[in-house]
Amino acid sequence: MPIKVLVVDDTIFYRTVVSDILKTFPNVEVVGAANNGEIALARIKTLKPDLITLDVEMPVMNGLQLMVAINEQGFDVDCLMLSSKTEKGSAITMQALALGAFDFITKPDATDHEENIKELTKQLRKVITIFEQRLILKRKMGTKGMAQKSGAALSAAAASKMLAISTRAANRTEKSQAVAIGISTGGPNALNILMPKLPFNLGVPIFLVQHMPPLFTASLAKCLDEKCKLKVKEAENGEMVEANTVYIAPGGKQMKVASGTGLQKIIRITDDPPENNCKPAVDCLFRSAARVYGSKLTCVVMTGMGTDGKIGMAVAKAAGALTIAQDEASCVVYGMPKAVIDAGLSDVVAPLDSIDRAILKTL
Repeated sequence: MPIKVLVVDDTIFYRTVVSDILKTFPNVEVVGAANNGEIALARIKTLKPDLITLDVEMPVMNGLQLMVAINEQGFDVDCLMLSSKTEKGSAITMQALALGAFDFITKPDATDHEENIKELTKQLRKVITIFEQRLILKRKMGTKGMAQKSGAALSAAAASKMLAISTRAANRTEKSQAVAIGISTGGPNALNILMPKLPFNLGVPIFLVQHMPPLFTASLAKCLDEKCKLKVKEAENGEMVEANTVYIAPGGKQMKVASGTGLQKIIRITDDPPENNCKPAVDCLFRSAARVYGSKLTCVVMTGMGTDGKIGMAVAKAAGALTIAQDEASCVVYGMPKAVIDAGLSDVVAPLDSIDRAILKTL
């Protein structure tokens, strides 16, 4: 069964370009287009698409207003945001993700038209591949909502316990002095659920890699800081690490933790090359945190495509760190957690709504 896509944008250029690209993908059917949210809402009712590609700034009803209407009317459709590479665009994208958008891509801004088409095709192909896997699972489950759609909570039964706890984790008495988290596709929604549940007096720092481009990580940090009891910020090179603070790796850079004077720890932001095609990379963070904290570290891998975090978690576990992975049912994309679980690197496998408790047990 093909993926039915509705293309929504107020410019005929992007409606045409996005539609033409999607039509070249196997198993994708472009069922229609709309130039504003009001028309899109009417077409969602009649065409019943699986996915809409959505611009934000549109007349009559903008993208955010359309998402609110979709949630209010309970339509079973996912949204892929097309965002501009601006501070305003990144902030609006964070709002869209908080409303339940599946993912986002950035509109290319190169001077060469063909280069822009190539980049847009690459981004759309990656997202459609992920979405197709998710849609297959969704259809098999016979449910209208995946675990994180619109921030929906997991069932009380799933949230009440960890799915798997190793003997090593159960018997561990050592307390962690830091937490490192790696996350990708589906991350903003998952973080919006996890991070506000952590107490203001956590007592340790959290280092976080979310796969995102520049500007977007700053918007993510601002969005989470407004919701969390902990201080959340985009990390800066050379700053001293403080407890009860969440440091988000800047998009387009690598983040490492280093030892400073005495017991002090320092953030290092570098322009080192990508790892696993990621910059920032979870592996880079986990390795550095393992060198500094050793067995007094908790590493967490959450929803995301690919295997970033697997090698870093292996290094951390070898150093004695406690490792946690998100379970399949609550992931938007079960890629990164699957890689560490299949490799036998996870001490705890937990649903999204229990990851906060899994972390707190290690501190």
